[in-house]
Amino acid sequence: MRARVTIMLKPGVLDPQGEAVRRSLAALGFEGVEAVRQGKVIELDLATGDRAAAEAEVTRMCEKLLANTVIESYRIELE
Repeated sequence: MRARVTIMLKPGVLDPQGEAVRRSLAALGFEGVEAVRQGKVIELDLATGDRAAAEAEVTRMCEKLLANTVIESYRIELE
């Protein structure tokens, strides 16, 4: 089973990388972009076929290592 984890900064947390991308886009002539939030995607290939077990395991991974839950939120998708 494959798990895809999308990690983003929580609303209200400053995103300097996103702001740098927004400014760069404006400098390249893309004036319609009002805000950019940058995140990361992590794909995991899991040995289990049990969806509930996979989701629980990936949640533990996110809480312990993959996401800084103080400033980041995450979403798990299983395929």
